[in-house]
Amino acid sequence: MIEYKNVTKLYGDKVGIKDVSIQIDDGEFVFLVGPSGAGKSTFVKLLLRIINADAGTILYNGYDVTDLDNVHIPKHRRSMGIIFQDFSLLPKKTVYENIAFAMEIIQKPHRMMKEQITRVLELVGLTGEEKKYPHELSIGEQQRVAIARAIVNNPSILIADEPTGNLDPVTGWEIMKILDKINKRGTTVIMVTHSQEIVNAMDNRVVAIEDGLIVRDEERGNYRPEDDSNDNNAEGGIFSL
Repeated sequence: MIEYKNVTKLYGDKVGIKDVSIQIDDGEFVFLVGPSGAGKSTFVKLLLRIINADAGTILYNGYDVTDLDNVHIPKHRRSMGIIFQDFSLLPKKTVYENIAFAMEIIQKPHRMMKEQITRVLELVGLTGEEKKYPHELSIGEQQRVAIARAIVNNPSILIADEPTGNLDPVTGWEIMKILDKINKRGTTVIMVTHSQEIVNAMDNRVVAIEDGLIVRDEERGNYRPEDDSNDNNAEGGIFSL
């Protein structure tokens, strides 16, 4: 479970988020929407402890994220999977090696790697592509590798940063089917997106942020005109700022 309690983060005179309180239960699929600069990046970075709150608490799996010592932050982040907008694959490593890298970081035994990697490659539809390099894959296939890498260590939560933003509509829907499958297996998914079509079709929980405030939280919500930044480039990804 994730719970923000009266969380505020300021950047000088600029508001990141202000007095935000929200609970996300285990196994939910939540769309995080809002115009560029609304506070979506801040919301996610606080959860990952890339930045820390100025006030309030963030509870995650029974502990307070805002109270973590620096030594415990890496372990905290490893409990989550992250899908980047630009995939962030290692160009000189094969598909297998890219996914294995996530397991090597936490020193998983090599005997476990083959079984786990085989499993996630099947889940994302890339069985048989283990020896290819990123440049030999389509954009959609690269995103599938990124998803496989994000879930190979069985994270309790998956954070997806505009995962369909660089994809054509057909490929984007294929990615959404994979994320939906992962969610149905019990993983909590928080997806930052500007895609009205996807949000409306998926009919999941929608949390809208504007000017650092949660202005709407609907269990089965839609994307509304005020959620759009009117900027085709959106934020460029939650980790770009």
